[in-house]
Amino acid sequence: MGDRITVCATCREGAGRALADRLAAAGLEVRLVECLNACGAPLALAVTGEGKATYLFAGVEPETQAEEVVAFAGLYRDAPDGEVADARGAGRLRFCLRGRVPA
Repeated sequence: MGDRITVCATCREGAGRALADRLAAAGLEVRLVECLNACGAPLALAVTGEGKATYLFAGVEPETQAEEVVAFAGLYRDAPDGEVADARGAGRLRFCLRGRVPA
């Protein structure tokens, strides 16, 4: 399994699917799930990779932050262990970070 972005499909009507489509069009592996249990701050997504840290973001604005998600995916891809030391390249998305689970 390569790096993957998991997007909540239900916490904002249609927004998760629209974001997933935009990310897939950018060449990212995307999976839609029914819930990421971050309902208090929709839209939620997770970035995961085999043997890498996992990141959970919530409060993502799909209309304005899709490019930031793509930028973070690039930073994550380039980090062998998934530990992104400097996420400034992902713009305001870094302020949506809710947690990181080490590999």
